[in-house]
Amino acid sequence: MKFKSILLSSLLALGCTAASAQEAKTVNVFNPHGYLQVQIGGQETLGEIGFGDLLSPNVQVGYGYNFNKVVGARVSLNAWQSKAGQEFLGQTYKWKWNYVAPMVDATFNLSNLFCGFNPNRLVNVGVFAGIGANIAWGNDEAATAQSNMKTAYTNLINSAYGTTTIPEANKVAKSDPALSYLWDGSKVRLTGRVGANVDFRVSERVSLGLEVSANTLNDRYNSKKAGNSDWYFNALVGAKFTLGKTYTTKTIPAPKPVEKIIERIIEKPAPAPAPKTETKQEAVDENFRRDIFFPIGNSNIAKSQTTKIAEIVTFMKENPDAKITLTGYADKGTGSAAFNDKIAARRAQTVYNTLAAKGVAKSRMIKKSMGSRVQPFEENDMNRVTICIAK
Repeated sequence: MKFKSILLSSLLALGCTAASAQEAKTVNVFNPHGYLQVQIGGQETLGEIGFGDLLSPNVQVGYGYNFNKVVGARVSLNAWQSKAGQEFLGQTYKWKWNYVAPMVDATFNLSNLFCGFNPNRLVNVGVFAGIGANIAWGNDEAATAQSNMKTAYTNLINSAYGTTTIPEANKVAKSDPALSYLWDGSKVRLTGRVGANVDFRVSERVSLGLEVSANTLNDRYNSKKAGNSDWYFNALVGAKFTLGKTYTTKTIPAPKPVEKIIERIIEKPAPAPAPKTETKQEAVDENFRRDIFFPIGNSNIAKSQTTKIAEIVTFMKENPDAKITLTGYADKGTGSAAFNDKIAARRAQTVYNTLAAKGVAKSRMIKKSMGSRVQPFEENDMNRVTICIAK
């Protein structure tokens, strides 16, 4: 009689056992979306007089779009008022003017970048950088300050040198207190800015936020010649209103464990059973024994083994007091110890179920699994077996 002996030629698929421990999970997937923003606050224009003297109101409205969880863009209109001042002859001269600044910014969500996307996060921190134009007008107060400084200077010269030196004093007065970059009408200047923002989530659609920015433009903005760029700083608070759905949920199912075996089949004559009992097995008084052999990685009873099943059933019917022990094994040359324990147990269970279906009482059967810890046969392939001993 011949039987199939299958030799293993590959390993179990990598990671299959680990996958079995994973569970299904639900993740939030970012949706690109737009938003509207309304803000109000104050501006500090960089200058040589006191902080409070250069503080002025500021407003901003904008529309933004988040292309992904980190990067977005915003167009905004920043406007209201800037201030400047100068100390001259012990007096402080101040002036203010109006402006509107359309800007385009690139925005970056640092919370999503470093902590991952979370639509329910309470606080989001971001940065931005942009470029635009500053359109200024209404600089009449600067011209008035210029005139007042010249008058004060002329009066000082007159009181110090008398009327005989008035012509020369007037020449000096025309240059010393002058605002070298005094402008009038409307002026358009290129502007750049960088800033940071913190948003506090109120609801899915609304968040409240704080934004600060530093804005730079050319030296002529405040009418004074300083030899470096002029700056103003904005601090704004306001609300952001989200347009559209910001995210969708997606459930990722847990992967099923797969034990992948690649095999090739070789036909060869079945060797005569030559059982070898190891020291781990106790010697038994065998009245009846049959060995049910299995293919590699399999626990189904082959057709070639059905005659043995029938012989076991016949013996158990003719000996109503007999009990039978069914011990499953796996060969050491295939698979891990954990896998071999499972398949050996399945082989014993298969024989148990088959005998029960053919009328052998379950109370007369005992099933065991030795895995690959014990090898009853010298030849590796023959240890894919369930040994059935009745007495």
